Amino acid sequence: MSEFKRLSRSVKGLTVLVTGAASGMGRATAQLFAAEGANVAVTDYDEQGALAVAEEIAASGGSAKAWKLDVADGTEIRRVVNDAAAHFAGLDIVVNNAGISVRVAIDDEAYEDAWARGIAVMLTAHPRIIRAALPYLRKSKSPRIVNIASTEALGATALHSPYSAAKGGVASLTRSLAVELGREGVTVNCICPGPIRTGITDHISEEHKTIYAKRRTALGRYGDPEEVAHMTLSLCLPAASFLTGAVIPVDGGLMARNA
Repeated sequence: MSEFKRLSRSVKGLTVLVTGAASGMGRATAQLFAAEGANVAVTDYDEQGALAVAEEIAASGGSAKAWKLDVADGTEIRRVVNDAAAHFAGLDIVVNNAGISVRVAIDDEAYEDAWARGIAVMLTAHPRIIRAALPYLRKSKSPRIVNIASTEALGATALHSPYSAAKGGVASLTRSLAVELGREGVTVNCICPGPIRTGITDHISEEHKTIYAKRRTALGRYGDPEEVAHMTLSLCLPAASFLTGAVIPVDGGLMARNA
């Protein structure tokens, strides 16, 4: 019988770049990785928000630095990824989390603009960031990519076609890159959050959150950003070396429920 292999469940000393890290799931992810001993590149379009998160982490004894990043800008992506890798002497993990809310009817005059912005931020940005990060990931002993999509990649809601298309594309991109990069040891996985308490859902009243969650989810409640962050962390552990190409709902049983 072969000896039991002890695989590392620590990200201590590894460097992670998180997009959309100023709030919600991105902020929770940045804070969790920092608490586990990782160096965190906190990036967001909201520069002050990113700085605040980096300061929170530093105040708790963690290692973090903030960068302003518009993920729709390819030039800015390359600059920030290179700067982060230079600052932390490498890059091991990329978490593509940045997203926006896009709600528009197919026959609305604003549809094409909404489509262009939604695809740029929530789909095109992902391969751009991955391409910029690949030279550093290839030097890592534990290279990980986690793409945050949505249950909109698995089902659909009316008036959200740009959002759904982008998130569906992220799931397909994840599987494709998992196959392409697998022989190099780079794992690529995707999380599909369901109803989570973030800035995007702040406008929904507590009453309507409760009604929706009890009607649609198995657990009967909204999730917290930290619950998604912990799944992200699990996918990035050195021990998660044989898990790639997965599209994982973190949705309280939303997609499992028929009625």
